[in-house]
Amino acid sequence: MKFEMDSMGSNQVWTLVDPPKGIKCVGCKWVYKRKLGADGEVTVFKARLVKKGYTQRPGVDFEETYSPIAMAKSILILLAIVAWYDYEIWQMDVKTAFLNSFIEEEIYMDQPEGFTSVGEEQKVCRLQRSIYGLQRTNMILVYTRKSVGAQLRTLCFMSMTSYSLKIT
Repeated sequence: MKFEMDSMGSNQVWTLVDPPKGIKCVGCKWVYKRKLGADGEVTVFKARLVKKGYTQRPGVDFEETYSPIAMAKSILILLAIVAWYDYEIWQMDVKTAFLNSFIEEEIYMDQPEGFTSVGEEQKVCRLQRSIYGLQRTNMILVYTRKSVGAQLRTLCFMSMTSYSLKIT
């Protein structure tokens, strides 16, 4: 849990503010997971802070959600190029990918249980960046200019048809 809070602190995911009047703060909770190694033994215990996005209301807290996927023909072309030139494919994991995407909406969240700031117990978190559990987390990651998703879009591995204007 400390590692997760350190990641959020270093990425400046939120700022503590006085709760605005008329705004409903969304809660958060800790989700725990055991990662297993190749031998089936537990190698890592992980904790992730997630926002209770299921309490967000469409049209009030967000307008649209969209989670793009790689086009099948793009993957097939990539695999054909790899096979033709005898390349190797490597994968990577960005541990705090969602925490690197800025959000445009004003979203307020209660302080995480067990990590309430001393002397500021009445304050709430105003999110500056995306956090796990938001309704629009995937969309924010992909369609923010300052994100990894923006780089993927420039490589044409994702369909932009839902955001394109068709001229006939």
